[in-house]
Amino acid sequence: MDNTFSTYKIDDRSLIAFIKREIHNLALQLGFTPHRAAETDIIVAELTSNLIKYANGGELLYRAHLENGYNEIEIYCLDKGVGFENVAKIMNDGYSSSNTLGHGLGSIKRLSNDFQIYSMKNWGCVQYVRICEKPNLELPALQTGISHAAIAVNYPGEKICGDGYHIKYSTRGFQIFVGDGLGHGESAGEAIQAAIKIFKQSAETEPSAILRDIHSRVKKTRGLVGTIASVDYKSETWNICGIGNINTRIYNGLENKTYTPYNGIIGHNIPRTLNSTIVPYKRHQIIVMHSDGLRTRWNLNDMTSILKQSSSIIASALFKENVRGTDDATILVGKIN
Repeated sequence: MDNTFSTYKIDDRSLIAFIKREIHNLALQLGFTPHRAAETDIIVAELTSNLIKYANGGELLYRAHLENGYNEIEIYCLDKGVGFENVAKIMNDGYSSSNTLGHGLGSIKRLSNDFQIYSMKNWGCVQYVRICEKPNLELPALQTGISHAAIAVNYPGEKICGDGYHIKYSTRGFQIFVGDGLGHGESAGEAIQAAIKIFKQSAETEPSAILRDIHSRVKKTRGLVGTIASVDYKSETWNICGIGNINTRIYNGLENKTYTPYNGIIGHNIPRTLNSTIVPYKRHQIIVMHSDGLRTRWNLNDMTSILKQSSSIIASALFKENVRGTDDATILVGKIN
């Protein structure tokens, strides 16, 4: 199942019926009952109409996703409207910021399996919705390690994403790979998918060795840039190594540090010497990795209480503010729990 999100700019009410029909058909293809698909319609209608009514438009991202053996639809709704301060108040059924009767966001919360919202005054709003095929499905409790969210979108007009990511888990820890095939479109997609396949299969454990493995085996492709961030539970360390412009940043509370990758192109030319950066691995850290489809001059500390939010909200807030719209774009956010 494709990891990328379909995305629509919503600035006209005429688009709403089209998007509702598209997501409704997707729900039925995934095996949702007609009743569950109709509930999905209500959620999509509420999200999209609110964008028009209260934010003068925005963006809707959605994808089908397989999680823990169940099909689900994930939706992000992003806007740069006036925003609001009291999220708890507007989540109540019957509340409407235009003082008209309406079930508002309370109906989305009731019909979805997970609904999260974040807003600041004069900043706008991001919303995240998960709709599982089973309405009463209990989401599993987070285990030790990392809870993550990722948003990947195609270059506008392309059907294939040239960015990609994968997380590989083992008893000793986990490894995150984020990469970007050169350019965009089919050739970039072939390069990144080849790299992810090698990353999954590689017997190497050191990020630098895995990157060399990928480099030696993707030489017939267009090439890519990529970073691997590996965690070892026993030594309680991050081991980070990257080639090319994947931005990697780790937050420890309010403090953060960006880890600089080596210059080069995986599959074409990489440095003879590759050394990893070793960083302490601690609870409550936040790691952010993204391709150059997003601007790099951002700071989570500029957004009120964002560090307390879920990975999904952090990823969507950064995406909303920093996506360039001129390339494939991928952002992965992990919170250490």
